[in-house]
This record gives sequence, C-alpha cells and structure tokens, in this order.
Amino acid sequence: MFGRRKVATYVAEFLGTGALTLLILSVQRSTIGVPFFVAAAAGLTIALMVFAIGNISGGFFNPALTLGFWTARKIESVTAVIYIAAQFLGGWGAYYLYTYLVKSSLQPVGGHFAGRILVAEAVGTAIFSFGVAAAVYQGFSRAVTASFAGLALMIGVVAASPAAIGLLNPAVALGVRAWVWGTYVLGPVLGAIIGVNLYALLFAEPEKANAKATSATAAPAVRSSAKKKTSKAKK
Repeated sequence: MFGRRKVATYVAEFLGTGALTLLILSVQRSTIGVPFFVAAAAGLTIALMVFAIGNISGGFFNPALTLGFWTARKIESVTAVIYIAAQFLGGWGAYYLYTYLVKSSLQPVGGHFAGRILVAEAVGTAIFSFGVAAAVYQGFSRAVTASFAGLALMIGVVAASPAAIGLLNPAVALGVRAWVWGTYVLGPVLGAIIGVNLYALLFAEPEKANAKATSATAAPAVRSSAKKKTSKAKK
C-alpha cells in the first residue's frame, strides 16, 4: 500500500494540483505584469543557453541547481565547486557590465530577511529544479531539456513573484544586488535540493537515480555520442 511507486502516485497528484492552483492564484490575484515578462525573458534565456552550450558544462547556470544535483550525486564535488565559482563570477561580471552600459550604480533591492520571501524563493526554485530533474532523469534530448529548463524557470519565477523578486538563483541575486543570505541565497538552495531529490527519490527509475554523471543536462548528449560510436564500430 505504501511502496515507492504508490507513494509517488499520491505525491504526483498533490504536486500537480498544488502547482496548478498556485500559478493560477499568482497570475489571477496579483499585479503580475512585470514579473511575468521577467519570467518569460529568464526562461527564454535559459532555454537558449542550455540548448547552445548545455552539452559542454551541463547547463546549470545556477549555484542552487548545481548544489541540488550535487546532493543527488549527479555531479562530482570538485566540479560543483568550480561551477559555483564560475557562476558567481558570471553574475558579478554581469553587474559591472550593466552599470558600465547605463553609467550608473544600482541600489540594493534585496531588503531584509522575511520568512515569506524565503518560502517563495524556495517554492519557485523547487518547481524549477523539479522540472529540470525530470528532463535529466528521463534522458531527454538537449533541445527538449532546454525547453523544459526554460519553461520550468518561467513557471518558478511566476510562482515566487507574489512575495519575492523571483530570482531563484544566488548568482543572479549577487548580480542584481539582492544578496540577502536568509532569502535570495538560502531560499533557492533549499528549493533546489528539495526539487531535485524529490524527483530522484520518488519519480526517477532506480537505475537512473543511482547513476553518476559529471554533469546533469549533458548526460543525454553523452549517451547519444556513445551510441554513435557503437554504431560506427559495428560497421
């Protein structure tokens, strides 16, 4: 009655209905205009970058997502540390490029710690990381994985926007000067760990959940390459 597959079916119904209701409330009951366009821009950017260069590094582009897949043992520790450092440098560099272009510095926008902001960022990132994990563990192609990542990020940002900025990424928080440890850093980290591991534990096939990979979203490309080499060898 309470086997893994049975629990997964109950949790799937709970998560699906809950996510749908939350998104409808977020759009219907709030002034979501600007956050929606930010979400669309972020989602499209992630989809493009994962499709373009996701096969090189894995296409994480997010320290929280990197930590999420590291806790699920889908990325090695040394690689995770280097990726996180590179991601923070990317966010920091983007800030200085932007301020150079607009000839003005940016004021901090993160505010102070608030429990609801922490929860909002965690929930939004959990939705995003859950969607990415689904694409990774099901072994989708790079194009489909990129689409899933972009769509999941867009939905996650909209879900978080009623109470928070909806960054879902500590490196982006650094770049937009919303660096608040208890909200825009801790929230995404907790959400990513929950989202990735929830999918791995309940919904992924056991052999796929236990398989190790240097990078998550690059796994389908690696398998595809291996198949081509096998095919050539047979010929």
